[in-house]
Amino acid sequence: MSASNTRTQASAPRRSAEADGGSYRRRIRPEPQARSVARRRPDGTVLGEVALDGDIFGIEPNKAVLHQVVIAQLAAARSGTQSTKTRAEVAGGGAKPFKQKGTGRSRQGSTRAPQWSGGGVALGPKPRSYRQRTPKKMIRLALHSALSDRAAEERVALVDAWGFDTPRTRDAAAALRALGITGKALVVLGTDDLDAAYSFRNMPDVHIIAASELNAYDVLRNDWVVFTDATLPGAAATSAAGAAPSAAGAAPSATAADDESATAADDESATDEGGEA
Repeated sequence: MSASNTRTQASAPRRSAEADGGSYRRRIRPEPQARSVARRRPDGTVLGEVALDGDIFGIEPNKAVLHQVVIAQLAAARSGTQSTKTRAEVAGGGAKPFKQKGTGRSRQGSTRAPQWSGGGVALGPKPRSYRQRTPKKMIRLALHSALSDRAAEERVALVDAWGFDTPRTRDAAAALRALGITGKALVVLGTDDLDAAYSFRNMPDVHIIAASELNAYDVLRNDWVVFTDATLPGAAATSAAGAAPSAAGAAPSATAADDESATAADDESATDEGGEA
């Protein structure tokens, strides 16, 4: 092939996939599915339906990314403390065992060489780190894939607030029974849910975790994932009635409270003026 033909082929535009009758290899992901969860009290009373964020709870799980992220997390949990002593770390062996010549034996300089009994270990294991570098986007995609898998199986529960006055495991077990949660459950708690953490920590089938430490591995190893209004991921979580639950539950916002207090103050001032008149 001549150089001119090569340049002509290189400068020719690429044919589209439709013209070739094929398709691009780049995978087009489907749109996130709309899913919702019932918002309940710890006693099981249904307060309404909450729409889950589709980008977190409605995507198609990526099994390859899930596998790689879980393997990396398990590898990072390994301590890597196995160790052996080299000939420099074994005690003894400072003197030459016998003279260099005249004995008919092979020359030796120390009794702590690897070929001697009681000597050091050659090329033995040493403490190391098994940590693998995982991009943040992969970690986030793995978490969203795990949450989407649990949401597709309807294994996501939402509680407005636990509201335990004192830590008591009996109350925590009764709340899980009222919510219909069986098997292993992952309870996601906020920084202020200390009483709930003390109540759930003695239950063998319940694993408590902070909202900031939520990860794909803990989601996959449990059957249920239980959130509160304060720990539910996704800022776009809205109720079916159109009202969005606040970060602290169903409490009204500060702006609404200020408006109500201002209206009450205006009513009182109008009443006082009418009485003086």
